Amino acid sequence: MSPNLQQHIILVTGATSGLGKATATALAKMGAHVVILARNAEKADATQREIRAAAGHARVDVLLADLADLGQVRRAAAEFSARYPRLDVLVNNAGLLFGPQRQLSPDGYELGVATNHLGPFLLTALLLEKLRASPAARVVNLASAAYRVAQPNLADFQSEKSYSAMRVYGNTKLYNILFTQELARRLRAHGIANVTANAVHPGVVATGFGASAGGWAGVLLALGRPFMVSVEKGAETSIFLASAPEVAATSGGFFAKKKPEAVKHPFNTPEHARQLWELSEALTGARFLE
Repeated sequence: MSPNLQQHIILVTGATSGLGKATATALAKMGAHVVILARNAEKADATQREIRAAAGHARVDVLLADLADLGQVRRAAAEFSARYPRLDVLVNNAGLLFGPQRQLSPDGYELGVATNHLGPFLLTALLLEKLRASPAARVVNLASAAYRVAQPNLADFQSEKSYSAMRVYGNTKLYNILFTQELARRLRAHGIANVTANAVHPGVVATGFGASAGGWAGVLLALGRPFMVSVEKGAETSIFLASAPEVAATSGGFFAKKKPEAVKHPFNTPEHARQLWELSEALTGARFLE
């Protein structure tokens, strides 16, 4: 039996394709009022129609923003806050693997770190009050086992000295995990028991993701495609963390195949998580859970 999410308002980022779309669709089918955050208005419109048809109700809304553009994130968060009384689940699903050349976001940050980490960090900060207004809120951050190839260097956070698309992707997935752990720790330290945060590895999923990576990363992705899991299968753990009663009180975990998993990386320390949080605050201008 699926949980009944009739009373839930859920925001899913990156919801017009792949895992985000599968996650948003499944949650809407459980009765949730789903808000999809997307960059592209046409794709968002088409996705909204598809999810409404699949769910059999019209409570599917669209919020437009490019997570790499912090001004757009601020605007989207303000719009959400004006339109909705609370937020029951935030699924920070959007994440991209960029091309072989280093690119910059509108704020002048390296595009991978801006999209995959700074955007979700800022969005979560700005929506914290709406999460706190829920009787039992959850934050689900899409990470990846790709964290294992991370070689983070906070002194070269923007990859100015050395850039590789795969390394940036691995680094940002590790940042997603560290952010989740530090968020859970700070929520506990502030006595905020009604908001939990967990990270998820969806498995290696057969989507168009990474097509722009080029080079050997693109080749590996193409070769691995026959062995990948379906989008629906990949979304299962995100859906589980967003809705299952049995993880209602769990916070700070990293889940794969609906089970908690240890995060094995030498950079994964409380001190690094704190440094990353403070650096993220400085770069986004968002101070929260001090």
